[in-house]
Amino acid sequence: MKEIKVILPDGSERRYRAGTTVKDVAFDIGSRLGKAAIAGKVDGKLVDVDYPLENDVQLSIITVDSEEGLEIYRHSAAHIMAQAVKRIYGKDVKLAIGPSIEDGFYYDFDLAERITTEDLSKIEAEMARIIEEDLKFKGYQLSREEALGKLKDVDEIYKVELVEDLSDEIVSFYQQGEFEDLCRGPHLPSTGYLKAFKLMNVAGAYWRGSENNPMLQRIYGTAFPKQKELEVYLHRLEEAKKRDHRKIGKELDLFSVSEYAPGFPFYHPKGMVIKNELIDFWRQEHRKASYQEVGTPLIMNEELWKRSGHYDNYKENMYFTEIDDQGFAVKPMNCPGAILVYKSRMHSYREFPIRMAELGLVHRHELSGALHGMMRVRAFTQDDAHIFMLPEQIKDEIINVIKLIDRIYSVFGFQYRVELSTKPENAMGSDEIWDKATDALRNALEVLDLDFKVNEGDGAFYGPKIDFHLKDCLGREWQCGTIQLDFLMPERFDLNYIGADGEEHRPVMIHRALYGSLERFIGMLIEHYAGAFPVWLAPIQVEVIPVVEKHLEYAFAVEKQLTDAGIRAEVDSRSEKVGYKIRSSQVNQIPYMLIVGDKEMEKGTVSVRERREGDLGDIIISDFKERIEREIVERNNNL
Repeated sequence: MKEIKVILPDGSERRYRAGTTVKDVAFDIGSRLGKAAIAGKVDGKLVDVDYPLENDVQLSIITVDSEEGLEIYRHSAAHIMAQAVKRIYGKDVKLAIGPSIEDGFYYDFDLAERITTEDLSKIEAEMARIIEEDLKFKGYQLSREEALGKLKDVDEIYKVELVEDLSDEIVSFYQQGEFEDLCRGPHLPSTGYLKAFKLMNVAGAYWRGSENNPMLQRIYGTAFPKQKELEVYLHRLEEAKKRDHRKIGKELDLFSVSEYAPGFPFYHPKGMVIKNELIDFWRQEHRKASYQEVGTPLIMNEELWKRSGHYDNYKENMYFTEIDDQGFAVKPMNCPGAILVYKSRMHSYREFPIRMAELGLVHRHELSGALHGMMRVRAFTQDDAHIFMLPEQIKDEIINVIKLIDRIYSVFGFQYRVELSTKPENAMGSDEIWDKATDALRNALEVLDLDFKVNEGDGAFYGPKIDFHLKDCLGREWQCGTIQLDFLMPERFDLNYIGADGEEHRPVMIHRALYGSLERFIGMLIEHYAGAFPVWLAPIQVEVIPVVEKHLEYAFAVEKQLTDAGIRAEVDSRSEKVGYKIRSSQVNQIPYMLIVGDKEMEKGTVSVRERREGDLGDIIISDFKERIEREIVERNNNL
């Protein structure tokens, strides 16, 4: 028998007879690994565990506790769900697609009968029976023509369309029991490997995402290797429902949306307090970091957007209008405006770096179905900055931006992870320019010793970028901050500066945002804090509660001392019992309640209650004022 060489991830080599499977190698390494193996990666390609190794290869054993392993696990769960739906609803079901997604999986079905949330339990029960049957996942291949014939025979019209769009001459299928599906794989060794799953909900979904195509029924589910992990996830979802920013935003009277302006949120007075506090903090930090604030027009001539490349690459997301028989566009991004500010005069190399910051209102056309409270809107304030610099300043400027982002996120108690996104398909510019820009971003991350993941092909059309994904207190991730290095816009707009040699040179440009969308950031904060904002952000910081009507005068005097010191305080003057007023303040997430009665009036004190700690006792007003002022200045995040 032919002998082959298998190179493992640690660089070690092992020799086996040709035809040895991935699972055989896993067991040879150790029985524990053999039992845990669900797939393999052979020379970078994912394969099933029973894949035979015929030549020298590099091999990684895939287990379910890896990212790739979990995707395989969940994709297999989608197939098991599709088999259960087929068993229950029979030949009336037509299969579309069923991928794994973040935190779970889904499958799209064409079925005349409406699947409801109540039907999910019977689908789960059938899935449990399929798991109990421990059916082996078997992969096989057909020629393209054979595959089309097979799928047409069973009237799987969506699968036929998928195969017709393939350029491959060989098409892959998987079978478990009586169920067969068009699929590249790999899959779990058998259905019995699926341990913990839950079907979550049913939704409508257009075939291939186009509203011109049929509406299908999409069943979402999730799956985890262990029941405990599933329970933790489901608990997190329940907690997320309680923290829904739309629900809390309405309860705390922060913002609203209207059918007359879909995707355009309305800030209420309390919501504006939060927005303005975030802006004040942003301005304070940018002044420290030597930024200059600018403001640019909301609407600019169409020709500007053609020159910037937005017209060709972003037109479908833009709004247009006409002024004096000329085409204009509402800005979807702030960068062309900042470029025009730069071009308003000639610059010297001695001025660099030039850091321009802008809180610019931008408009982007989002599909109505994608709109979601403050998280996905059509108009939002982007906290942009555009840094113009000398080529030799690139590394230091990127490092400075990363440090500023870290400083701001830490105030809110956010952890984050970093992604480096590279050249997309619709990119402008040469590979050489892109390589240069990408290397500059990578070098800055390496200098700061930051862990980062490379996200191939996800850069902006004008340059690579670093994205910051925030993790909130429930472990959910949100993409907010971004740093984009751009050699192309300075070229397209013919930006120059006078160098030390007296000649004109081209500057380099950074685009960056910290909050990202201010609206989205506020939505995140509502859910992150569950409406219990830290004192410095709370719309009302102190509620003064008189015991009875005769204490109102003293309550208003206390309120005036606090408001004169810049503290947001109000008096609850309603004719209600003290207990009711305290509960009301706690429901409204007001950080401090000051109860005032005969004893407090006599001693010139206040009885302090904190929304979490409860009763803190009698405190002299000046001492309480000092305490809360310190909390505000220090911006404690109260998590």
